[in-house]
Amino acid sequence: MLSARKLSIQRGDKQVLVDIDLKLQPGEVLGVLGPNGAGKSTLLDALCGELNPASGEVWLGDRPLSDWQGVERARRLAVLPQSSSLSFGFRVSDVVIMGRMPHGTGQARDAEIVREALQAADAEHLAERSYLELSGGERQRVHLARVLAQLWPGGVEQTLLLDEPTSMLDPLHQHTTLQAVRRFAEEGAAVLVILHDLNLAARYCDRLLLLNDGRAHAIGTSDEVLRAEPLHAVFGLEVLVQRHPERGHPLIVAR
Repeated sequence: MLSARKLSIQRGDKQVLVDIDLKLQPGEVLGVLGPNGAGKSTLLDALCGELNPASGEVWLGDRPLSDWQGVERARRLAVLPQSSSLSFGFRVSDVVIMGRMPHGTGQARDAEIVREALQAADAEHLAERSYLELSGGERQRVHLARVLAQLWPGGVEQTLLLDEPTSMLDPLHQHTTLQAVRRFAEEGAAVLVILHDLNLAARYCDRLLLLNDGRAHAIGTSDEVLRAEPLHAVFGLEVLVQRHPERGHPLIVAR
């Protein structure tokens, strides 16, 4: 389990993240929403240790994140940043197997996990392709498979952080990606995912954090967060909030 306690991040003389209290729960997908510049990627960078807090702290399990080092941390925490790229023509399967580096599970088991992670990301058919031949969306799915492989098959002690994993994807693969994330959480892992699409967040996330100007504007279920008033306050967008006719979750329509 990953948690933040009164977490604040300073850049120069500006606080870009202010007093964030957050606890990721095993088996849960927490979606992070907010306009550009709200602090979403800063939060993810702080939660994975890329940024040092100005105040507050991040804990992984029963220890401060800073106490976890190297392989030990990599077996518990995996991160998909907003942009991932490679400049070498590795086979896709070789890119994904990089996620297994913290583990000593052996060649046969690692190959099995690579296949399963690629299948989860709907990228199994790309396994023998050169990474450099892929489209942006295909590369994004390969990197998703890599971080899934790092923690595969997921469990209650593991945490996955994803920064806009659907940003380059067509509508079908936006859903297949978040379905894979949802299934991974169902194995027990805690997942945080940054999204821009309010309707995708409503469908696939258990709870939502709505950020604005580095502060938590709202946190709760989709019914609690995806309401017309907070969405207008944060995004400046007039919306109608309806119900999905089959699934019942909020359905956001711009007015």
